[in-house]
Amino acid sequence: MLNARKGIAAVLAAMLATGPAPVAAHPHVFIDTGLEIIFDAEGRLTHVKVTWNYDDLYSLLLAEDYKVDADGDGMLTPEERKELTGFDADWVQGYAGDLEAVLDGQILKLSRPIEPTADMVDGRIISTHLREVVGTPILSGDPISFKAFDPTYYTAYDMTLPVTITGREDCQILRIEPDIDGQLAQMQAQLLTLDANADLEENDIPLIGGDFATDIRVTCPAL
Repeated sequence: MLNARKGIAAVLAAMLATGPAPVAAHPHVFIDTGLEIIFDAEGRLTHVKVTWNYDDLYSLLLAEDYKVDADGDGMLTPEERKELTGFDADWVQGYAGDLEAVLDGQILKLSRPIEPTADMVDGRIISTHLREVVGTPILSGDPISFKAFDPTYYTAYDMTLPVTITGREDCQILRIEPDIDGQLAQMQAQLLTLDANADLEENDIPLIGGDFATDIRVTCPAL
């Protein structure tokens, strides 16, 4: 973790010192992301289905690593699909899945991924998985916030795929886009006071991934 934090300091300090840099230059992996927020018959929040659509370059690297799409047609055979399924669902202990759900100021506990799928469409690998919401809360007016982000910002999750609700028709979705320019300006001001190899933790520089994440807020009336 410390090495990742030092890497962010070096990259951002070098880029931002010469002026504003496009945020897309910082991450190394780009994932178009979608969410399906799932309620049961009693209106309780039970699961979140996550879709990850990997960028072209990373999809190519994955295809080479897992020896799929050997004919290069941008599609998988049934056997290749089976081989690839679950490739990104075997998480190391402590990995939070780059998804945060917050209700009433508390971060909700989400299960490890279940029911993973994988496919390739037009050369891009797409995977899905379900995560159970521990405690199955009932929303009653207060919004629940969902953010998909890598705290170190090595991976950029762009909420460009659909965000949908299943099981309730009385809920509303609000998207709050991040203030990219403002966050970069703040980070620039902090980083320019440090050496490029400084330890961000020791200098009270927070991890930045959440600051660049789209905030999906779901509000449902009391049942």
